[in-house]
Amino acid sequence: MQRYRRPLNPEHQLAHLPMSGIIRTRIKRLFIILLALLFAQTLLIWLVEDLTLFESAWMTMTTLVTVGYGDFAPATTVGRISTILMMFVAAITIMTLIVSDFIEYRFYRRERILTGRWIYPMQNHIVIINTPQKGGEQYFSRFASQMRAVPGYETIPIMILTRQFPDGLPAELSDQGLVHFHGSGSDPAAFKAVHAGSARHIIVLAADESDPASDSLTFDIAHRLSESNLCHHVTVECVRDENRARFKALGVRTILRPVRTYPEIMVRSVVAPGSEKVLEDLFNYQQDHPHRYEIELDDLTWADIVSALIRHGIGTALAYIDNNNEIICHPYTIQEIHGKGLIVLVKSSETPSVETLEQALTSYRAFIRKWHSLQEEQAARDQVGEKPASAS
Repeated sequence: MQRYRRPLNPEHQLAHLPMSGIIRTRIKRLFIILLALLFAQTLLIWLVEDLTLFESAWMTMTTLVTVGYGDFAPATTVGRISTILMMFVAAITIMTLIVSDFIEYRFYRRERILTGRWIYPMQNHIVIINTPQKGGEQYFSRFASQMRAVPGYETIPIMILTRQFPDGLPAELSDQGLVHFHGSGSDPAAFKAVHAGSARHIIVLAADESDPASDSLTFDIAHRLSESNLCHHVTVECVRDENRARFKALGVRTILRPVRTYPEIMVRSVVAPGSEKVLEDLFNYQQDHPHRYEIELDDLTWADIVSALIRHGIGTALAYIDNNNEIICHPYTIQEIHGKGLIVLVKSSETPSVETLEQALTSYRAFIRKWHSLQEEQAARDQVGEKPASAS
């Protein structure tokens, strides 16, 4: 037999609400009471006084706000008594309680926001879990500015889940629109508070970028996200490369090493998954690395140089050094290059020599000259009406 349960009374129901919910509920009740009194007073004045419905409502409202224009006034005893009651009950008592509760709510909300305990109604936002051991303020500031420079991310909300900043976010971060929640990534309630399920991206920073043991905490957070089927848009930092396979097995989308000096790498990994692999290769000598070649450049466009290096299996041209020692990255493809050096992304296991590079460019120049010569011959034939030799 199912046991009968007595429903909770309103006081017990309020006890289960957070403080902000209790205050809002109380304000709503007071407004309902106030509206009911105003409605009843308007009808009463309309019935007992020689006034229209609009004039009765006008007199009731001017009495409530204690303006007292004097254009209308109750003439009957019943009207005067009800007006006195309405002034003391509605205008003085209830309005005072509403204003008092509203001020209390604002102070409560401000204190909760400052200490990181306010729950924001967020969706399609970025959640960052943990804070760098050093320079967290600068890291988050640069991350936010770089992220919002990406098209489509100009106004994206950013939420930090951390136990740092117990006295509130620094002004530099709050001025950029960042907010935080005081909690841990290992707490399911904190995940719910930051609305991880509706986040666009979730970033898990290494608790200590210099301690391999911090991978254990990161793995615990990633495992909780995996249980909620959220790993498909999660980016994690992994201190030890040997642990990457464990995160990959959970379904984590992007894994990269902690790089505190360049939060731009984290931004790239979030908005362009896979690009972090290219950027990480630029920082080590394991597979590929950028190599500088001192070589004279002329008579070739940037497209010619890139094509020559790829054709000869040398590498990918990244930039060139002009005659003023300025590094020019990614110039226009049809721009003719004049300079004295190239920076090329090459294989670390077999870095080509400068002679190999010179031979590749010389060979490509010869190819270009021959191609132009053939084009000129074809143009001459077309001009005199001759058919190309191959046409016969």
